[in-house]
This record gives sequence, C-alpha cells and structure tokens, in this order.
Amino acid sequence: MTFAPLNNMYNLDSVIKKRLNLEQLKQFNKIYYGREDHCELKLLETTIKAGERNNFEVAAYSFGAVKEEVRKPNTVRLGLIQNSIVLPTNIPVCEQRQAIYDKIEQVITVAASENVRIICLQEAWSMPFFLCTKEKEKWAEFAESATHGPSTLFLSKLARKHEIVIVSPILEKDEYGVWWNTAVVIDEKGNYIGKHRKNHLPSVGSFSETTYYAPGNTGHPVFETTYGKIAVNICYGRHQALNWLMFALNGAQIVFNPSATIAEFGETFWGIEARNAAIANSYFTCSINRVGIEEFYVQNENKIRTYYGSSYVTAPDGSRTPGLSKNKDGLLIVETDLNLCRQMRDKWNFNMTVRLDMYEKSLAQFKIQ
Repeated sequence: MTFAPLNNMYNLDSVIKKRLNLEQLKQFNKIYYGREDHCELKLLETTIKAGERNNFEVAAYSFGAVKEEVRKPNTVRLGLIQNSIVLPTNIPVCEQRQAIYDKIEQVITVAASENVRIICLQEAWSMPFFLCTKEKEKWAEFAESATHGPSTLFLSKLARKHEIVIVSPILEKDEYGVWWNTAVVIDEKGNYIGKHRKNHLPSVGSFSETTYYAPGNTGHPVFETTYGKIAVNICYGRHQALNWLMFALNGAQIVFNPSATIAEFGETFWGIEARNAAIANSYFTCSINRVGIEEFYVQNENKIRTYYGSSYVTAPDGSRTPGLSKNKDGLLIVETDLNLCRQMRDKWNFNMTVRLDMYEKSLAQFKIQ
C-alpha cells in the first residue's frame, strides 16, 4: 500500500481516510480515535455554502453518553475556531484587527446557525503572534483591556445576538500597564463574567514569553455558565499535568486549550497531551491551534512562523474527533453529553484513588533543583 506524502495540503486524518478500505478504517479508528465511527453530524446546506464561500473548513461530530434513569441528557454543542491572520503584519494595527474581526464574525454566525452554545477562539486570536520578533512597543496597540477592550466589546455583541458563551484569548493590558496572556469569558447575554491568565509561560528559543507578560495570577478558575462548567488551560499549560488536574478538582466539565504552536514545539505529541488529560480528569478537552503563515520584518530580516492547526476534541472516555486542517481556517462543531463526565468518573474511579494527601506532603517538601 502506498500512502500520499504528508504535506501542507493534508493532515493524517484525511490521508488515512482516503487510503484505507471501510473495514481497515474501522479498525484504525478504534485504536487511533478510540471508536470505530466518528459519529459525524449532518451540516446545514447554508453552513456548507458559507464555508466554501469564505474559505473555511467545517467539520461536526458528536459524543454520546449512556441513557440514565434519573438525569436527562445534558447535551451542548461546542465550537472551536482556528484562524489565520488576514493582512500583512506591517499594516496598521487597527486594520489588521478589523480584518480578523470581519472573518471571525462570519464563522461565529455559521456556528450559531448550527446551534453551537459555547465557542472558544485560539490563543491571541485577534492579532499575529509576534513574540518571535523580540520587539514589544511596536505591537503595544494589540494589548487591550479584558473588560472593555475592542475584542471583548466586539464579541459581547455577537454573544448577546446569538445567545452563546464565548471564550476570547487576548493580549491583556491591565490598569497598571502590565501585560498578560488572558482568556476572557463572555456569557450568552454579552456580559463579561471573568478571565483566566496563562499560568505557565515558555522561555524556549523564540518562544520567550516572559519578556512580554507576567505569569498568571488567577489560579485555576472554573466558570459556571448556562451551558456547562468550563475552564481554560492556555497553550503551554497543556504540558503541565497538575495544571489540568486543578481544573478538574475545581469542577470543570470542559477545558479549552487555545494555542499558538508550531511544528518544532511539539506537533508530535499535540494529539496526546489533551487527550490524556481528558482521560485522567474525566472531562472534555478542546484543543485549538492557530493556522497559517505569519511573516515579520525585523531589522532587515524576515522571521516566519507556520502554524499547523489540527484542532480537535477529546471526550472523557478517551475517544477523540479527527483534527481540522493543517493549513486552512476552520470551525469544529462537537455535540457533547456532559453526563459522560460523571459516568466515566464512576467507571474508572480515578478520583477515589488519587491519593492527594500523599502528594500534598511530598510536594510541600519538594524543592526545584
């Protein structure tokens, strides 16, 4: 059997689907995705046409739960949006941002038409991810208030219009001028209900984020929305198992992981970490990565970043969706039954055997070498 090469036009999911027969595909899916069938949802014709017209991929899947006698199904549709920037990075900030707003509004409108109730955007969704430039003041206009900045005001209108909860990861500038990598949560009435600041910051090669903003000081908040209990584990935080654990201990049913990561910083285990966290903590994990090529002009030198998309969702039982495209804007719609969270806790009993008391004593004595 000959496989097509993996290049920017394909991701593993699409290659496998094209090359295996039905029986082979079922067996592959069982091992690789955790279930034989992806449980694809039928999309509206208007959704398909909107995706073609505006050049973004739309994929939709569902995760069910066992029917219970006492509790009714607790279904909610989630929407993950991965997007590229629109204009070159040397264009005025206000124009760059507005072009992204215009694009995202089209995608959110489609998501709402498919009855999506909670949407999460990628890390720093409204701007190019300029950290590789080692410049700061040049990009300062992208930093904004979490409560009344342009991104929050823009998304609040859409949240209210469509009655959806929106998670908006931004570059925050607080009242003292300090920068933070922050996820803002807006409820279905358009109200700001809180934020989470990125706990773990990388300092690896061109990903030296500590020179731009401070490590988060908001702990591990869980936001109790109309549609479910959600949390946000921003990008690099997915490498820290205790970060995922704390959201579980605080009651999360869905944990979003909005990211901006390139191949050499962990594409080989992109599909593993969030999936493992879903299993270990009995909640849904939603991995969103930006897509496209970003080019920066720094002192007569061009710096280029290429992102690989591949956004996906994992259920508490360890089964996962295929990923979105590696190189195209996309909307991933996933229908979840949140009853599956408790069902898996009851089945595997990880919470009963976790031995937090033992780890508490060890951690209290531990010193970083």
